[in-house]
Amino acid sequence: MKKILIIEDEASMRLGLTDNLEFEGYAVEEAENGKIGLEKVSQTTFDLILLDIMMPEMSGYQVCKKIRALSIDTPILFLSAKGEEMDKVLGLEIGADDYVQKPFSLMELLARIKAILRRTSSQSNAVTIGRLHLDFETLIALEDGINVKLSHKEFEIIQYLYQHKNQVVDRYALLENVWGYDNKPTTRTVDNFIVKLRQKIEQEHTSPRHIITIHGVGYKLIP
Repeated sequence: MKKILIIEDEASMRLGLTDNLEFEGYAVEEAENGKIGLEKVSQTTFDLILLDIMMPEMSGYQVCKKIRALSIDTPILFLSAKGEEMDKVLGLEIGADDYVQKPFSLMELLARIKAILRRTSSQSNAVTIGRLHLDFETLIALEDGINVKLSHKEFEIIQYLYQHKNQVVDRYALLENVWGYDNKPTTRTVDNFIVKLRQKIEQEHTSPRHIITIHGVGYKLIP
């Protein structure tokens, strides 16, 4: 299920968007201002952000800039009553993926959302991390065009880390989301898999630049 965050200060707009998006099968979270929205984005991975521009204290433009400054590339769709061409250009230049002018047609908004999610979904199947080009759909890993063997579990781990890239992922989150409740591996198991992945991904696995240890907590993936 795709997860969408709505950052919008107008309560009635948030409620209407949430109801319609949930009816369409999306998981939705809300933020009533930019500060709360930034906190949610830094703590949770979303597939799309609907971002109002004209908000008190922190505008949508400022929120967008801060999100991109965190190296978070979640698609952003601006919602705004401002319809001047320069406003749209500015929004796209600072990192937004699309722009819808209020008042908008629900059908148009849903179509734009689906188009963005379809595009980003197809792009996210193949990524490059360190020495490896990884395709999460075909489970193929290549280094300079040569196949590198990764186990299915290694693919699951690196994909989960990539889905939460630039965020701290604790060992217990990996155990729960990769191994599941029915299995009882220890955090040492996670560490052993990370060692193996570093040997395949990092230029120098003893001085990792992509899979970083956060001591006492877990790991952070920096693509």
